[in-house]
Amino acid sequence: MERKDRTQIVIYLPQVKAGRIKLRIPYEMTKEREAFKKLNGTFYHFHQKLWSIVNTEENVKRLETLFGDKLLKQSTEAPTVIPQKEISEAAQAELDRNQQKMILKGFSQATIRNYQSNLIQFFQYFESVAYREITKEQIEGFVYYLINKYKISEQKQNQLINAIKCYYEHTLGMPREYYNITRPTKSRDLPDVLSKQEVAAIINCPSNMKHKAILHVIYGAGLRVGEVVRLRVADVRSQDGYLFIKDSKGKKDRHTTLSPFLLDILRAYYREHKPSYWLFEGQNGGQYTAQSIQRIYRKAVKDTKSNPWSTPHTLRHSYATHLMEQGVNIRYIQRSLGHSSTKTTEIYTRVVGINNKTLTSPLDSLYESGTFEKDKLK
Repeated sequence: MERKDRTQIVIYLPQVKAGRIKLRIPYEMTKEREAFKKLNGTFYHFHQKLWSIVNTEENVKRLETLFGDKLLKQSTEAPTVIPQKEISEAAQAELDRNQQKMILKGFSQATIRNYQSNLIQFFQYFESVAYREITKEQIEGFVYYLINKYKISEQKQNQLINAIKCYYEHTLGMPREYYNITRPTKSRDLPDVLSKQEVAAIINCPSNMKHKAILHVIYGAGLRVGEVVRLRVADVRSQDGYLFIKDSKGKKDRHTTLSPFLLDILRAYYREHKPSYWLFEGQNGGQYTAQSIQRIYRKAVKDTKSNPWSTPHTLRHSYATHLMEQGVNIRYIQRSLGHSSTKTTEIYTRVVGINNKTLTSPLDSLYESGTFEKDKLK
């Protein structure tokens, strides 16, 4: 950094849908850094040596007011949105064939939309090549191009590869070896988990009864957002004490927990809103939307000043972790969550292992044994 740069705070303008705004605050600007840290939702990214805050218009205005002419706005290095252009008739014909095959295979609408969107980018890149003649190396070159130019995430890489695999296997009938494409190393990040106090604050925050019931269902039954919007009134099996989840991930049906407290909330909600078919209906009587649930959750997090990184899915992670902390058998948790294998559920044992109050630091034993004298540290 030049000396001039040491007196300026760089704000990297995020993409519209980005969750965080990142800033570079010079080490010398101690007062400014301390003032920034007092804002709600700040975080330090150690490896990037950058600070960040939740991406909202209010936060941008706060930063402009706080730092004034010391703030230097700078665009991010690479666009995160891949440009779209019209596809050829041949590509459209292949997309239509692929959609028909996925429908016949019983793929969910969400999977079909996801795969078709990714295949459009694939077909645009290889518009002058016969699709059957594209090699594995060429496909990997295409994925590398998107990583290098557009900084696509590991999730996006896997979505692309899954879409391409589906096209070659199901639509073109090619052998598996043909599209055995290199994938990114699977991330072993621990899921975000809220404390029971944080969960209680978030799910009880909404004054709207429908909103409160939705958040209670996600945590109380460990549901995905997509499963919540597909819940029917008939799926609340109050006599038998469970919720029936139809066509969850992997097109599997399952039963999950129906707490007596959750049942009381759902009955109060039903008396007030009288839903007819879907348990949670939109304003026009149709199915509630996932986007609406996201908005409900974000508002509850903001109002309670809870973890800004959390999402509605964090409530599901918290449900599983809290059950494990209570000593519930992992197989019961697996079935409740709808996991095909306990290997997926085992990630929560790593979270519990870190949170477990019985796991003490060796530092404690140093003080307890008298190796260190606490008074000398004051």
